[in-house]
Amino acid sequence: MAKLVHLSEAASLALHAMVMIARNKNHVNVNTLAEEMGASRNHLAKVLQQLVKFNYLRSVRGPSGGFMLNKPPADISILDIYEAIEGKIDTPECPLDRPICPFDKCLMGGLIKDVTIQFREYFQGQTLDNYIPERFGPGKN
Repeated sequence: MAKLVHLSEAASLALHAMVMIARNKNHVNVNTLAEEMGASRNHLAKVLQQLVKFNYLRSVRGPSGGFMLNKPPADISILDIYEAIEGKIDTPECPLDRPICPFDKCLMGGLIKDVTIQFREYFQGQTLDNYIPERFGPGKN
């Protein structure tokens, strides 16, 4: 079945891993994360290194090493994580990226642009802090 919105495996791994890391007070080992997520350890390690490069995570080396947040959870939006993996979200005028439309009126009627803006605004408004259980409360989910 087709999906209107599809996240890449890398983006999904990044988002889920960052929430799991944010929920832990200590560093989290990549093997533990991969096992809990049912993900490839190698793919997850590459994704996490990309997040280190963007300064959202720091890595601790050694046998008891792992990853920790490098910023407070409230300072890392879901959009930050997504764009670190996928690149900046473009807001296209035309879903086909064409400068000239063969029709008088776009068949999508601006829907793609509107959905992209809504997606971006939602991700920008969500921080890791929103997904840490002890910070949940009435109306915080």
